[in-house]
Amino acid sequence: MSSKWPLLALALSAFGIGTTEFAPMGLLPTIAQGVDVSIPTAGLLISAYAIGVMVGAPLMTLALGRFRRKSCLLMLMGIFIVGNLLSAAAPDYTLLLLSRLVTSMAHGAFFGFGALVAMSLVPADKRGSAVSLMFMGLTIANIGGVPVATWIGQTIGWRTTFAATAVLGVIALFALAKTLPKGEIGKMPEVKKELSVLVRPVVLRSLATTVLGAGSMFTLYTYITPILEQLTHASGEFVTAMLMLIGVGFTLGNYISGKLVDRSVDGTLVLFFSLLAISMFVFSFSATSHIGAAISLVLWGMMAFGLISPLQMRVMDAAHEAPGMASSVNIGAFNLGNALGAALGGGVISSGLTYAWIPPAGAVLALLGLVLVVASRAANRELATENA
Repeated sequence: MSSKWPLLALALSAFGIGTTEFAPMGLLPTIAQGVDVSIPTAGLLISAYAIGVMVGAPLMTLALGRFRRKSCLLMLMGIFIVGNLLSAAAPDYTLLLLSRLVTSMAHGAFFGFGALVAMSLVPADKRGSAVSLMFMGLTIANIGGVPVATWIGQTIGWRTTFAATAVLGVIALFALAKTLPKGEIGKMPEVKKELSVLVRPVVLRSLATTVLGAGSMFTLYTYITPILEQLTHASGEFVTAMLMLIGVGFTLGNYISGKLVDRSVDGTLVLFFSLLAISMFVFSFSATSHIGAAISLVLWGMMAFGLISPLQMRVMDAAHEAPGMASSVNIGAFNLGNALGAALGGGVISSGLTYAWIPPAGAVLALLGLVLVVASRAANRELATENA
C-alpha cells in the first residue's frame, strides 16, 4: 500500500486531537458560564490538559509499548473518543476537568507512536517530511476545526463541540484501522534503560528547547482574543477570521520547515526561532489595524509552527535508542511549554501591564530557545571533536 493513505489517516487523527486541544481557548467565556465558574478558573482546563499530556505521555508509552504500534494508536484514539464524550456529558466543572485529563492521556503517546509509524513508511531521507505531514493535521485543525468548533460552541453549545469532536475521533479510528500496516509486535519496554536515555544532557537540552519554543508560541496564542480586542477593537467575527488565518500560517510554516528539516534540523531551528522572536517583538506595533493584524498573525503562525517538526526530530535523533519514549515525552514537553506560556502571559497581566506586553514576553522565550540551540550545536561539535 502507498504511504499516502496511512499518513493521511495519521493527519486526520492529528486534526481531531488539535481541535480538542485548541477549541476551548476560543470558548472559555462560554464554558465558564456553562459550568458557573470564572474565566480564569475555566482557563485551568487548558493547563490541566497540558499537564495531563506531560504526565500521560511517558506512562501510556510504557504501558502500550509491548503492543503493535497500530494497536497502540487505535487504543489511544479510543481514549480520545471516550474523553470527549465525557466532556460533552460533564454536569459540572469538576467532572469536566477530569474528562479533559482523560482526553489528554492519549495525546502525547499518540503523536509519539504516530511519528514512529510515519517515519517507518518512507525512506530515511524523507523522515522529516513524513512527520511534518502528520503534524499538518494540527495546522489544518486551526484553519477549519477550531473556528468551526468555536462557532458550534457559541451558537449551539459547548457540549455539542465536544460531542462533534468525538464523532471526528470515530472517523479517524476507522481510517487508522483501514490504512495502517499491521506492523511488528512491540517489545516490553526496559524502563530503566529508556529513562536513562532521557536524562542525557543532549536529550535534556533538546527537551528544554521544545519547552521554550512551545512556551513562546502559547504566550501569545492563549491570550489572542483579548490581545486583538485591545489592539484592534476586534469583534467576535474578526477573532474567528484571525484564528483561521493563524491556521493558514501554521500550515505554511509546517510545510516549509518540513522541507528544510530534511537538510538541517538545527539550521531550521535557528531560522524559525530568530524570525519568531522578531515577529513577536514587533507584534504590538504591527497588529494595531485589522490588515496589520492579519498579516502579523499569518507570519507569526508560520514562525511558531515551523518549529514543531524540527523540535520533534531533534529529540528523536538525540535519543535514538529510545525513540518512542523520546517522541512521546517531547509532546509532553510541548505541553509543558503551553502551560509555561499561559502562565507567563497571565503573569504579565497580573503585574498590571496591558495585553500589548504579552507578545514581547513570548519573544524573550524564543530568544532563549535560539540561544539554547546555538549553545547545543557548539557542545555537540566539541563532543564530536573529542571522540574523533
